[in-house]
Amino acid sequence: MNYETDKLNYKFSWFDWFCLWYPPGWLILFNRHWQKYHADPDGWNWLEYILFLIPGGFYLALLIRWLRLGCRPPRLENIEEFNPIYQQAFRQEILAPIAKYYFRGELKQLENLPEKSPLIVAMNHAGMSFPWDFLVLAYLLGESRSWTVQPLAGVSLFEHPWVVWWLPPGWSKVLGAVRAEIDDFAAAVSHEIILLYAPEGLRGPGKGWFSRYHLETFHPSFISLSDRYQIPISPVICLGNESLHPLTINVRKLGKIFGLPFLPISFLMPVFILFPSMGVWAMKTRLTYYVQPVCLPENFSDTNHTNAYRRAQELRENMQKEIFGLKLKINTHEL
Repeated sequence: MNYETDKLNYKFSWFDWFCLWYPPGWLILFNRHWQKYHADPDGWNWLEYILFLIPGGFYLALLIRWLRLGCRPPRLENIEEFNPIYQQAFRQEILAPIAKYYFRGELKQLENLPEKSPLIVAMNHAGMSFPWDFLVLAYLLGESRSWTVQPLAGVSLFEHPWVVWWLPPGWSKVLGAVRAEIDDFAAAVSHEIILLYAPEGLRGPGKGWFSRYHLETFHPSFISLSDRYQIPISPVICLGNESLHPLTINVRKLGKIFGLPFLPISFLMPVFILFPSMGVWAMKTRLTYYVQPVCLPENFSDTNHTNAYRRAQELRENMQKEIFGLKLKINTHEL
C-alpha cells in the first residue's frame, strides 16, 4: 500500500480521458486506479484492457485472465476494511472528472444541509444502472462539507460472481460502502458517520423507465435508527437519475436466475452484449440534487414500527410532491 495522506498522485491521463468518453473503457478507469495504490497480481493487465475496447474482446480478455490465474477466480482473502484515504484519492482523481464533466453534478439548496455529522442522507435512488446518482452525491457532499460519506450498498456489489471479476475484490468495502443489511446498517449509524441511504431500497432503481420519478414505498428502518441514535435525516431529491439508463424495463424473473437485484433490458442491450465492460457505464445526463429541510429525530421510546412506517411514508409523500413540483418548473422553463 502506498497511500499518501498529504499528496494524491494518480494523474488523470489522456488514456483515462479516452476511457471516459469511450463507454467500454469505464471499467478500466476503476481498475487502473486501484492498481496504482494496491499490488494486485490477480487484477486485469494491459493486454486485457485493450481487449475491452474491441467488440466481443471482453470475453477473450476474461478467458486470458482466467487461464493466467490458473483457471480459478480472483482471490478474495485479505480484503481490506474501509480506508478513507483511498476514498479521498478515488474521489479526487477518478470521480471528480466523471461528476464534473460527464454527469455535471450540482448540489442546490445547500442552506438546508446541516453543518455537522452524524447524518442520514436519504435520496431517491433510480436509473437501473451502476449507482452513479449515489456516487455523484457522495462526491458533491465531500466537496461542499469535506465529509467522508459512506453509502449503503446492495449485497451484490460486494460478492456477486460477476462483480468479483469486473472490480477488484473488496473494492466497494474499501471505498466505504456499507452492506444493505440491518445489522450493518445499525452498526454504521451508531458510529456517527454520514450515511447515504435509499429509503426505496432496490425497488427504486428496479422500477423501470415507465414508472420514473414515482417513488416506491419507503422502508421505515432509517426512521427507527434515526430515533434510536438521535441522528437527523437530510432528504435529498435527485433529478436526472432516471435517465441513467433510459427506456429500460426490469426482467425480474430472469434477474433472479442470475442472482441479480435487477436485470435491465433496453435498446442498448446489443451494445452491452458486445461490450460487457460497459456494465459500470451510464448515459450522459445532468444530475441535479435538491437538499430538503432536515427531519429531526423523535423520542425513541415513542417509536414503534407503526409510527416509524407512518413517518417514512409521510416523508415519501413530501418528497414525491417536491419531485413533481420541480419537474413541472423545469418543463415550464424549457417551454
